[in-house]
Amino acid sequence: MMVKPCWRACVEGDGSGSRDDTDGRANGLWWYKDLGQHVSGDFSMAVIQANNLLEDQSQLESGPLSLLDSGPCGTFVGVYDGHGGPETSRFVNQTLFTNLKRFASESEEVSADVIRRAFLATEEEFLCLVRQQWSTNPQMASVGTCCLVGVICNGVLHVANAGDSRAVLGRADKSGRGVTAVQLSTEHNASFESVRNELRTLHPDDPHIVVSKHKVWRVKGIIQVSRSIGDAYLKRWEFNREPLLDKFRLPRRFSKPILSAEPSVLIHRLNPEDQFLIFASDGLWEHLSNQEAVDIVASNPRNGIARRLVECTLRKAAKKREMRYADLKKIERGVRRHFHDDITVVVVFIDRQPSIARSTPVVSIRGGARLPSRANA
Repeated sequence: MMVKPCWRACVEGDGSGSRDDTDGRANGLWWYKDLGQHVSGDFSMAVIQANNLLEDQSQLESGPLSLLDSGPCGTFVGVYDGHGGPETSRFVNQTLFTNLKRFASESEEVSADVIRRAFLATEEEFLCLVRQQWSTNPQMASVGTCCLVGVICNGVLHVANAGDSRAVLGRADKSGRGVTAVQLSTEHNASFESVRNELRTLHPDDPHIVVSKHKVWRVKGIIQVSRSIGDAYLKRWEFNREPLLDKFRLPRRFSKPILSAEPSVLIHRLNPEDQFLIFASDGLWEHLSNQEAVDIVASNPRNGIARRLVECTLRKAAKKREMRYADLKKIERGVRRHFHDDITVVVVFIDRQPSIARSTPVVSIRGGARLPSRANA
């Protein structure tokens, strides 16, 4: 059995230099794994940092999905789009898959219920951590992450989402002339009327549950997403008080959580027309449509395709800002000046049914680690 360890970042100035692509490569503001193999095919991963600290995390785990020798085998993908800081996304990157394996062992299968339980257990563990650190680090209560997960097992795909990241399937047309984009995830962002209506139904006594500020809808006028892991200050009143910063404190006490960690889950049985999956944070989908992203993947080599998607996103965003992409590429600080959200992409190709043989190689790779802050870059 071959085990690929979690990637260790190569930070500028630490003397380590660049590494080969065995476990991913760090290069300035980039981290990427251009091409690797999981039990059902190939994958490609890329992350670019735009925040002071990289707040996004991602992972791909391929092999056993439970703690049992006779348990299911498959591939787990996670994209964790952090906000307010990197602590929650890093915690989820270390914890969620472990919880899924534990619950899959108890149920002897991977199911929507197992995935939901893993989300909620991870949430509870993080809130416990916030409570433990409240006296020394109260701002942990304001840190959270969107959480997008895909699990491929026995020819079935589960997609679970809490937040506004997105999973899109590339499906070959029956005519054989192209590849069609199929969105698989439900997004929980107050910009959608359905989300605002859901919040109003859940909180009928709160006329300010969603507020429009500068033409942007936000939950309590603060945050756009309605579901996340973390954001303890909007989950439990005990964390919405001093010494938390004023901008996070609400004037009225609340008795039930304002945000939820409950994911929406879609189950899809894969068929021969299903070619690949794109899992990405909202920074990509802000500039590329589902079909544009699928067309890029379908018409280019697999090697480095996740990085190509991010580059296409930056190019399109730069054009909107009347910038030359060449200048943006030349001076990395341009990314930080003009873009305010990290971008994370994982592309998973589906070439075959996963083998359940115990000799199947195990892959564990995690993208997103500490890169230089603005002050140090």
